[in-house]
Amino acid sequence: MFDHGMELPEFASFPLVETDAGRAALRAYFGPYLEIARERGVGIVLDAPTWRANPDWGEKLGYSLEQLEEANRNAVAFMDELRAEADVLVCGCVGPRGDGYVPGELMSADEAEEYHSWQVGVFADAGVDLLSALTMNYVDEAIGIARAADKVNLPSVISFTVETDGRLPSGQPLREAVEQVDETTAGAPAYFMINCAHPTHFANVLEGKGAWKERIRGLRANASKMSHAELDEAEELDPANPEELAAEYLALRSKLPNLTVVGGCCGTDHRHIDAISRAWTQ
Repeated sequence: MFDHGMELPEFASFPLVETDAGRAALRAYFGPYLEIARERGVGIVLDAPTWRANPDWGEKLGYSLEQLEEANRNAVAFMDELRAEADVLVCGCVGPRGDGYVPGELMSADEAEEYHSWQVGVFADAGVDLLSALTMNYVDEAIGIARAADKVNLPSVISFTVETDGRLPSGQPLREAVEQVDETTAGAPAYFMINCAHPTHFANVLEGKGAWKERIRGLRANASKMSHAELDEAEELDPANPEELAAEYLALRSKLPNLTVVGGCCGTDHRHIDAISRAWTQ
């Protein structure tokens, strides 16, 4: 959306659904990805623009809980309009209660379940196909979201972000985080994903054997090799090289045998997804 010249207060994209200009920008944004899916003959998962549409961030943006519920429902309805354009799964996107890069005021798993159940319930009632918890930076919040989704029979995708050392911002190893969520929730998530990190940040922790790696089926990596701290201070996008990123995705294939959902995060756009999907399907 940066490339489309749209301002996103508090990094929230859900207000775009409320205006004609915002909806037009979202259609222009999603259009190339839908075309790539059609050209390759593959399905596509599209997240509703609701990563910041939880009560804490909504309050910062001046939304009452009633207005926020309507915003979440409208975002899902907007995604439903795109179903006719490709083989689309509509995903309700849940973000961290706090900052995506820094685990601040930590919740217990029970507190996280109680907090996120409100938005998860709205998504379930709105008829999304699945739920994604993106940029999870500590394990208890991820556990709470997975439990909340399981209680309303909604398939969930738990996506952790990692620092340049391959560990969660909380300091926990990625393997431990995946295994702890599965053990604590009886394997409730449909699968796990990694997002908002460059492949070079976590490739080393994927070495060796381990059933936990079979649970990682999605990857939305950054084009940029910058750390979270550097990205937080950046005033321009760092798109790096799409073909290089595609090659780095392919290099992970032998380490993540069940990797089938590929996308992008910071610095990526449709050029990167085109390169990745082209390399992946050849």
